[in-house]
Amino acid sequence: MYSSIFRGLGRHFRTMSTQTQAPKTAIVMMNMGGPSHPSETRSFLQRLFTDNDIIELGGGTFQKTLGNFIAWRRSPKIAKQYEEIGGSPIRKWTEKQGEALAKRLDEERPESAPHKAYTCFRYAHPLTEEALTQMKADGVTRAVAFSQFPHWSCTTTGSSMNELWRQVKNLDLEKEIKWSIIDRWPLHPKFLDAVIDRMNTRMKEFDEGDEGKVVIVFSAHSVPMKVVEKGDVYVNEISATCKAIMEKWENLGNKNRHVVAWQSKVGYMPWMVPSTENVLKSLGKKGTKHVLVVPIAFTTDHIETLFEIGREYAEEAEEAGIKHFKFTEGLNGSPIFIDALVDIMTKHLDENKNHSIQYKQKCLNCAKPMCRQIINPAF
Repeated sequence: MYSSIFRGLGRHFRTMSTQTQAPKTAIVMMNMGGPSHPSETRSFLQRLFTDNDIIELGGGTFQKTLGNFIAWRRSPKIAKQYEEIGGSPIRKWTEKQGEALAKRLDEERPESAPHKAYTCFRYAHPLTEEALTQMKADGVTRAVAFSQFPHWSCTTTGSSMNELWRQVKNLDLEKEIKWSIIDRWPLHPKFLDAVIDRMNTRMKEFDEGDEGKVVIVFSAHSVPMKVVEKGDVYVNEISATCKAIMEKWENLGNKNRHVVAWQSKVGYMPWMVPSTENVLKSLGKKGTKHVLVVPIAFTTDHIETLFEIGREYAEEAEEAGIKHFKFTEGLNGSPIFIDALVDIMTKHLDENKNHSIQYKQKCLNCAKPMCRQIINPAF
């Protein structure tokens, strides 16, 4: 009896020691974020529309003034949408993913333990400077900037990285933390498997015998055509992911047609097409009755999946005559997706690389000083 008590006390004190010990490896989970509460919508939109990396309005005072005006005009409508879905779940899922990732790494890769995940959002709390401030307080000296965007774009991962390096300088952390970067992972096998698992789950909800009638619509967040014209690789990487998923899907014995579409356009400038909305209308006109929408550039549910796809596109599909419309859940707490994150992190740490080869390839005529930089590289 006494031996079991002492063993229990030993586990207790080891746990206390781990909790107070400075993380040997910090995992910075980088994403756009979203308003957890509708009241945060306006500040979220202000940060988004004043970011010259995602929406180029000239920068400086003009960008700030116009961006704030656009945020003011749009925030009432967008806040109502967030209210309808109960606020953005991105923070909740990112924190759960990070906790699961760190726990697995502690168990499977003790040489870099203890690990701690830090949620780091570009436009919502916790913001980049908040994550870095916490890392400094925790005594972090080694960190991996882990983009939660599987596909690289200057408007997403690029913007998040630029802000990271700006805040590292602002907080005088240039020599405090050694960095490496996971900047993209569009073809990771377990990431593909996690998407396929979500597709399988929804496909079972169609009537038996109708599975072959289902048209799969991969829906990715669109980007301005001026971004594509500069050589941004996002569209190529999205297409590569969809192709790889369909190859695996067909190898499992499934036979479905598919389309790659683009959603969430903002403003009047040309964006990548075809839009998801127009694809659904076209399918309806052609007599398609069964559609499965697969959000492909998103690793958690948020307003683009829960409201835009789940409500607006569902209504438009019904109006177009598509009687059986379904969409897949975000990867969220998927065990297969957690396996993917663990594998990506493990291989990155094992390789002793600062970043991918492609990370340093700037877009055409890019003159932004922070773009594709890395401060105090680990290797």
